[in-house]
Amino acid sequence: MTTLIEPTAASPLAGIQSLELEITGKCQLTCIHCLSESSPQASHGDMTSENWRTVIIDAATLGVRTVQLIGGEPTVHPQWREFAELGLSLGLHVEVYSNLFNVNPAWWDLFKRDGITLGTSYYSDDPEEHDRITGKAGSYVRTRCNIREAVNRGVTVRAGIVDILPGQHVAEARAELESMGVHRVNTDRVRSVGRAALPGWKPTLDEMCGRCTRGRAAILPNGDLAGCVLSRDFPVGNVRETRLSDLLGGDSWVQLAASVPLPVQNACPPDDSDDCDPANTPSCDPQ
Repeated sequence: MTTLIEPTAASPLAGIQSLELEITGKCQLTCIHCLSESSPQASHGDMTSENWRTVIIDAATLGVRTVQLIGGEPTVHPQWREFAELGLSLGLHVEVYSNLFNVNPAWWDLFKRDGITLGTSYYSDDPEEHDRITGKAGSYVRTRCNIREAVNRGVTVRAGIVDILPGQHVAEARAELESMGVHRVNTDRVRSVGRAALPGWKPTLDEMCGRCTRGRAAILPNGDLAGCVLSRDFPVGNVRETRLSDLLGGDSWVQLAASVPLPVQNACPPDDSDDCDPANTPSCDPQ
């Protein structure tokens, strides 16, 4: 049974407006830059469905405005729709960040609901280049077809492009997305995290965009709380052991926030970015 906590203040606790929920590490793809090193062989992690429900309820109580279901591929988690429905019922904006490799026809009605945004990753207008990045033949065609279907159905869609390969068709990918009716398109550079880490690289907060902990936070599949999914190597506690309110109000969170270098003005990439599903967060999204 989930225990509700009392609301604290009108403004979000610790200024957190967007909470990334990495509900699984499992994914149909094996993107060459994936920060979480997701794959078909990965697991959903240690968080139970009840753990995730508690986090979503706590997030709404604490003044968080948006929860993002990310992965891995969030739609491979058996309870992802339940989590989305719960968030909507609590007045949260819910973003499902999917690779759109597979979309069950039964999901479209949920994607069309008020308060839902569908996010995705797109890498190139060249099928071979796109598939080389995702590690899955045919992923370009399936993702492109599902983007078109989403737009045709009136689903709110936005996309993130990560610049990974030399000479990658980034501008062409943006143009193709816009031609399909996707006008909220953001780009970011690849960052040295996960599979994209350079040999001998050690995690550093200097590699972040500077927005970690500033308006956003992330919860990983094992329950760790981090400043964002990119700063996963710097957790400040675990929601399976400590309530979200206590973690965000604790000294460890304050110390982490103070350790993150300030972002360069106007340099914030609106996607978190070099995972398989770069999560596009409102705290970084230009108005």
